[in-house]
Amino acid sequence: MRLNPSLAWRAAPAGTGLLLAGLLQAWSLAWPFALLWPQGEPVAGLQILSLALLVPLLHRAATARAAFFRGWIFSTAWLAGTFWWLFVSMHTYGGLPAPLAALAVLALAAALALCYAPAAGLYWRWRAAGLRWRLPVFVALWTLAELARGTVFTGFPWGAGGYAQVDALAPLAPWVGVHGMGAVSAALALLAAEAWQALAGRFGSAGARRRGASVGTVPLAGGLAGAIGLVLLAWPGVAQHWAGWVPIWTRSTGVMSVALLQGNIPQDEKFQPGSGVPLALSWYGQQARAALARGDARLVVAPETAIPLLPQQLGPDWWQPLLQAVARGGAALTLGLPLGSVKQGYTNSALSWTPEARAPLRYDKQHLVPFGEFIPTGFRWFTELMHIPLGDFNRGAPVQPTLDWAGQRIAPNICYEDLFGEELARGFVDPARAPTVLLNLSNIAWFGDTVAIAQHRQISRLRALELQRPMLRATNTGATVAIDHLGRVTHELPRLTRGVLMAEVEGRAGLTPYARWAGRFGLWPLALLCVFALLVAWRRGDLSRP
Repeated sequence: MRLNPSLAWRAAPAGTGLLLAGLLQAWSLAWPFALLWPQGEPVAGLQILSLALLVPLLHRAATARAAFFRGWIFSTAWLAGTFWWLFVSMHTYGGLPAPLAALAVLALAAALALCYAPAAGLYWRWRAAGLRWRLPVFVALWTLAELARGTVFTGFPWGAGGYAQVDALAPLAPWVGVHGMGAVSAALALLAAEAWQALAGRFGSAGARRRGASVGTVPLAGGLAGAIGLVLLAWPGVAQHWAGWVPIWTRSTGVMSVALLQGNIPQDEKFQPGSGVPLALSWYGQQARAALARGDARLVVAPETAIPLLPQQLGPDWWQPLLQAVARGGAALTLGLPLGSVKQGYTNSALSWTPEARAPLRYDKQHLVPFGEFIPTGFRWFTELMHIPLGDFNRGAPVQPTLDWAGQRIAPNICYEDLFGEELARGFVDPARAPTVLLNLSNIAWFGDTVAIAQHRQISRLRALELQRPMLRATNTGATVAIDHLGRVTHELPRLTRGVLMAEVEGRAGLTPYARWAGRFGLWPLALLCVFALLVAWRRGDLSRP
């Protein structure tokens, strides 16, 4: 399909609706306002409503190309409204001029939106040709678009629609994961939209017949079910009750006490030798030694790059008291810091020490952030415009050893690695060695005091639900939390504060259905199921007409 920019102007009458619907999708992931709904919490019904608003706007498009552009505009607004905070990292902390940083965010959103635009165009084309199986075809196309965004060019699935459903569709998470939950919400959106049109007397109208659209309707009962589901999921407090319906696939492996350190080191000072570096060394060193000496935690954790220097840049005066505290105490210590050299290259890593181990366990981040941690081919000029230290790292292995301690197998991951549930699931292929506790180390201070903190909190909650493992999060500025195996936050530090979170976490053993299929096959089973739905529609003749 050739892009014709002039078609964008033809979509102008629907433009306001598309932009609003896209922003509603973004806001549903973590409500950004202190109004009507708890700030930072997901709004499941709002996510379904945004797609339900998109559907009639696609139906009213004059051509498949117009529907393509409408899907592109909606998705660009949604994605830009979701990760607008990238502007903060590029401009405020990276030093990129504000217009260029804003343009970069918009360009990224527009590029990723191209995953959804073809789905919108194809859906319109097939519907106009008399498509009968609208529901499975729409869901399959939209889900394939979500999967494409999560995998192409290393993937950036931040803000996938399923994250808004972390409470409302929680029982589905251990079965189908976030993208399967997004598929269900897409189905509810289509049912609600068609029920709305049927009740308004517009669906199957003469105008629709002149455009070649089907005059049949989804059974009204099914549409009303979608509409009622939308209302229930949008009602404050209702969605949270679904957690009690989550099927339990795992069993307890005991309780472990933890101390999670949150240093709240300002990002613009973090790597400055005269301010942030000595503050980080002093505060994290003192707090780690104190927690180890108290003995009230079996695991002490400091976040990603808590120590902003290479180990060889630190003298024995800093290391010896810390390692002696580990050796004398009954706790393990996990510390985020960069490793490597000019010759070997650098890694974004975590080291873990236990009292009896002779050498630390090393974890190297394996799913790196484009531009921030590796430079895509042809974009070095762009990264050189920003002042981000250590912007090109080596990758770690896909599956790395767990920290076996206190009767638990603890699996670290760093920053947005917990965005990729299928990659965490690789560690669950062998049930006997599967992690019992997940541990995320993050420095989300790059994005300031923005909704990114709350969005990452929902991401970690959904990983806990998919794999039915507790998730511990130690961060620089928030959200430092303990999440149980049902995705419930049990302990939390206020964001942008300096402190130590004391918590107890119950490890879990056993595999969810999602851990079994995603661990072995990644996201392919879900993608193939979508392709199968399209093939069935094609065999029935729904997709064979031009």
